[in-house]
Amino acid sequence: MTTSEVIALEKEHIMQTYGRAPMVLVKGHGAYVWDADGKEYLDFLAGIAVNSLGHTHPRVVAALQEQAAKLIHTSNLYYTEPQARLAEILTRISGLDRVFFANSGAEANEGAIKLARKYAKTHFGAERYEIIVTTHSFHGRTLATLAATGQTKYHKGFEPLPPGFIRAEYNDLESVRAAVTERTGAILVEPFQGESGIHPASREFMAGLDELRREKGILLIFDEIQSGLGRTGKLFAFEHYGIKPDILTLAKALGGGVPIGAFLARQEVAEALGPGDHGSTFGGNPLATAAGLAAVSALLEEKLPERAARVGEYFFQRLQGLARRYPAIKEIRGKGLMIGIELDFECKGFVESCRQKGLLLNCTEGKVLRLVPPLIIGEAEVDKAVAILETVFQEGAESQMEGKTSGGCQG
Repeated sequence: MTTSEVIALEKEHIMQTYGRAPMVLVKGHGAYVWDADGKEYLDFLAGIAVNSLGHTHPRVVAALQEQAAKLIHTSNLYYTEPQARLAEILTRISGLDRVFFANSGAEANEGAIKLARKYAKTHFGAERYEIIVTTHSFHGRTLATLAATGQTKYHKGFEPLPPGFIRAEYNDLESVRAAVTERTGAILVEPFQGESGIHPASREFMAGLDELRREKGILLIFDEIQSGLGRTGKLFAFEHYGIKPDILTLAKALGGGVPIGAFLARQEVAEALGPGDHGSTFGGNPLATAAGLAAVSALLEEKLPERAARVGEYFFQRLQGLARRYPAIKEIRGKGLMIGIELDFECKGFVESCRQKGLLLNCTEGKVLRLVPPLIIGEAEVDKAVAILETVFQEGAESQMEGKTSGGCQG
């Protein structure tokens, strides 16, 4: 099918909930993808931080082919080897004791919320059910995870949302402390906020949360759906702070491109869920966990967190050079290969100009360029991306000097 035929078919039959670029992707390899017209793109969005191993990583492809030929699905009424083996690796590398497999990040967070409530009610009574969440957060699009999300733009039209989520300011310990009551069961926070424009938590804030949970006997839940599994230059973002959560949620990079999510917990907390308390038909099926096993094994053996730290530092240096030349860049934030570039203009048009020049990234919070490339990239790919960014900035600067509206620098 041609590009126009695919787009027409989509517009006729699929719910119109996505703002898609006018392109049809048909192939990917490493850090590159190709569209139906044969055009090549450097992919610095990586399926929104999913394809950390790049596209069609040989270990993931082989694992999928082998598993699909043997057993795709059984339900969780039976044991399967890939699920058990992936659970063993995740508990070992995280330092947590138990894992529950889901299908997505939203489901992982939903399960973490259920676990936290059940634990709090079991240990402290029926009124201990509230969870403190933070402003600017994003935890998913189910009703409960929407209620936990600290961005009202996602709430509109879906009210009333489930109760029990108390909002506090991100990176403001006193705000969190003031929100704690006898009903507080847990605190849910992203160590690195992604959807709101790449905002890392401060060391002081995270240390304060750790102290607060010990003081008040409440659980600490870290949402590492986007920041986990090497993205920030550490295997887990919580390692930057020297703090281990009671509950940890993962997804995105976990399956090497295959949908899978998980929440992990320390033993005492995990024991709050017994048979029948939670479940999933597809969660942890043999195909997804075989892909996850291959993806996590490759991540560890190829030392991709360390690579992300090294290449990320080089990337930041190159971007800081851009910032010195183009005052439209207000701030560069992030860690490793989880990077946000805040601009002083709406960046939708900038993203489109980059796409036309062969670089894929996206715009979040209106004015922030989000770059979450595969962790396999090197300095050569960084140089190519920066060259495209500079070209678009330069075109915008020249248009402004000529008194024209810049397609490259306007939303």
